[in-house]
Amino acid sequence: MKAVVQTVGEAEVTVEGESVGAIGEGLLVLLGVTHTDGDAEVRWIAEKLWSLRIMREEQSASDLDAPILLVSQFTLYADTRKGRRPSWNAAAPGPVAEPLFEAVAAHLRSLGAHVETGRFGAMMAVRSVNLGPNTILLER
Repeated sequence: MKAVVQTVGEAEVTVEGESVGAIGEGLLVLLGVTHTDGDAEVRWIAEKLWSLRIMREEQSASDLDAPILLVSQFTLYADTRKGRRPSWNAAAPGPVAEPLFEAVAAHLRSLGAHVETGRFGAMMAVRSVNLGPNTILLER
């Protein structure tokens, strides 16, 4: 499982012009799932996201009760080592990835997080206002 995490002042996901998820100050998380991910990765990444001290004054989202906008992003598993066209073979297919994506959102909520999401598998427009220079790659 991979995640790109940004601290944001605000972020919004739209599908065909309709807002499907939006937050104020918090974390924007682009989440990719691979074939070998399971319950252990779900728990690890959710707990890491909720407790990672990358927000203002070295606080975590849990410290600030900051919301999280979680967006599925299979392209994090692009393999660009050969040629000019990325391979997506390492990304889990939708029927495998979607339940794990939903499980991450559910585990975050069980920890106390307010979680907004994009729409899995949809062509999404993601707009964000970065807050500070924090963009972190998490990988397990």
